[in-house]
Amino acid sequence: MVDPIFQSDNYVLARKLLDSAVVRHQAIASNIANAETPGYHRLDVSSDFATQLRSQLVTGELSSKSDSLKPQLVDDPSARSVRPDGNSVDIEHELLAMNRNSVEHQYLTEIITQNIKQLKMAITGRSA
Repeated sequence: MVDPIFQSDNYVLARKLLDSAVVRHQAIASNIANAETPGYHRLDVSSDFATQLRSQLVTGELSSKSDSLKPQLVDDPSARSVRPDGNSVDIEHELLAMNRNSVEHQYLTEIITQNIKQLKMAITGRSA
């Protein structure tokens, strides 16, 4: 009976985007930690994830294939070396990305929390 609530496109989309925000934060942390490592290549979430997520949402397959789609870390193909040693991490870019990702994570967490609070209110009849 509860499964349809957790299989709605909005909930599944928010959950998948939250998963992506967590993986992206791991990438940003790794990038910052390796900002001085010679030859290190910047990591980010694969752009295929966003493409596949959008495709599943448009075709209506998001709920049925939600477990098959997971964000993956890959070398960022658009990142260029900013130093002679081949390191492609720009610390200012990473700090901005971390801030943007934190805001996105908070927003998505709030969406999921509201869904769970609505379910709790429907079950108990109380909002607190």
